[in-house]
Amino acid sequence: MASNHYDSQASTNYKEAFALFDKRGNGRVTVDSLGDLLRACGQNPTLAEIKDLEKGAGSDFDFESFQRILNRPGGFRDPGEPEEYCRGFQVFDKDMTGYIGVGQLKYILTNLGEKMAEEEVDELLKAVDTSSGQVNYTDLVRTILAN
Repeated sequence: MASNHYDSQASTNYKEAFALFDKRGNGRVTVDSLGDLLRACGQNPTLAEIKDLEKGAGSDFDFESFQRILNRPGGFRDPGEPEEYCRGFQVFDKDMTGYIGVGQLKYILTNLGEKMAEEEVDELLKAVDTSSGQVNYTDLVRTILAN
């Protein structure tokens, strides 16, 4: 389980991230940005966790409320180990080459599990070599977890 306490450097980083998401400059962030803000702060909330948190947040929230979310009992799930994700991709890698097709990867990420938007997938694919039409999913997983 991820740590739910943070030091002063992390607090400064969280304040900076919060300020970036405060589009109106009023010290408040809209609830529809909560998941992205948490991820920008290195957390790994599930869609179900985000929906649950959004219910209690109203239409927007201030930094103090955000701190309570960050320090909630139990914290957020750990991102996991690269091997776990690679095992998930191996289901789609019938020849066990370590690669899956770009189109297949896009389908997986936009239609299965916690679905990503096509724009998010396109942005993600910019970080890995797709010139062969295939993606080395081990490299992809390492890139995702490093960010």
